[in-house]
Amino acid sequence: MAIEIGQKVKVYRLRDRVSQDVIGKLGKTGTVKEFKMTDGSGIGAVVAFDDRTATWFFEDELKPL
Repeated sequence: MAIEIGQKVKVYRLRDRVSQDVIGKLGKTGTVKEFKMTDGSGIGAVVAFDDRTATWFFEDELKPL
């Protein structure tokens, strides 16, 4: 997947158990602000939303818009 910083993405799935705050982002769109190493074997994307919150997701949880 070719997600880039500044790109709009949609959260379309969650692969792990997460907090209610993160579950609330399912189906929402946001902007990729940066990347971070997840567990040493992957890269996650930090996504900022219109409500001024941000959290990271695995790349396979996001769809580019």
